[in-house]
Amino acid sequence: MTEPDKQRYIWMADTTLRDGEQAPGVVFTACERLDIAADLARAGINEIEAGIPAMGKEARRDIKALLALNLPCTFTSWCRAVQKDIEQAARCRTPGVHISFPVSSILLKTFDKDEAWVLKSLISLVGYAKTCFDRVSVGAQDATRASREFLHKFAALAHEAGARRLRIADTVGLAGPLMVMDLISGLKEQVPGLCLEFHGHNDLGMATANAVTAVEAGADALSVTVNGLGERAGNTPLEEAAMALFEIGGYKGTIDMTRMTGLCRRVAKASGREIHPSKPIIGENVFCHESGIHCAGLLKHAAAYQLFRPEQVGQKESDFVIGYHSGSAGICHALEKQGISIHKALAQKLIPFVRQKAMERKSSLTPAELKELYLMNKTA
Repeated sequence: MTEPDKQRYIWMADTTLRDGEQAPGVVFTACERLDIAADLARAGINEIEAGIPAMGKEARRDIKALLALNLPCTFTSWCRAVQKDIEQAARCRTPGVHISFPVSSILLKTFDKDEAWVLKSLISLVGYAKTCFDRVSVGAQDATRASREFLHKFAALAHEAGARRLRIADTVGLAGPLMVMDLISGLKEQVPGLCLEFHGHNDLGMATANAVTAVEAGADALSVTVNGLGERAGNTPLEEAAMALFEIGGYKGTIDMTRMTGLCRRVAKASGREIHPSKPIIGENVFCHESGIHCAGLLKHAAAYQLFRPEQVGQKESDFVIGYHSGSAGICHALEKQGISIHKALAQKLIPFVRQKAMERKSSLTPAELKELYLMNKTA
């Protein structure tokens, strides 16, 4: 395949309020939904999947409340491949609708459908939806387990029927980057002009890698959730994909990464899912360092052992922790922050005491504990 065009604009569609809320035990209040949507808009998201109108009156009420915010992004309703779902979505007046079709043999058997039903329904439902919505996208649910021949036929027919975008869903998260590269580039070759979106799940821990690979293979849009919130192991995390594509990868987009930490913390609180300290991009350990070699390097050059700066994702300065692996540079720096200036030779003498204390506690030292060690040994 040709080299990826990094001048392309990548559309980011967030589904935290739909697929994210489908995570077991997660329920957003009406106010939380509004707050999350407002934060997403401030962060520059292009599209928000607002919910599933067919779930009932409360769901439709919440979708209408989101629209009333008049946020600078597109809202979409999610529907099954059923005309009644689309009718209920039309009453919500979202500018866009997404219609999901099962395309793998296992899902077709599960729903007692066949490929002929999918193709017939695709034509009629897209045609009907276009009379109600400005934007109509269709989803190939479980695309990574579908027959390639049928998937290509489905994609070509969706394009011919006038669907604005086709979502390729790795519904059970089985794909790896090579499969995604082959799948997306093959669809682009088979159906020229087709706008493709990738929707990944993280069952094998590959959602971010697969999403970035999809873009490199030619995908025009990504479906993501904040913190990767979603069913089972979750979805492609917005914060990871955005950092990889826009800040590091050089693709064009509208995401403001400086708002990412605040957004992720809001969703974590609303979902009751704490952010793991080592969570990429926004975890509290991402800018926390203990290793003597790393601390010494970072004190000389901020990029020595960090890919990006804390300010880029809305965090404060890096934090140096004093513990078992600390060296003299880190100890000097930590004491200096407490107004104590010492020579490197004394810091070297403190290292064994720091290690002993860290071993006893099986954790890092507090600033007060380091200061106490210094006072006990400064004349030794």
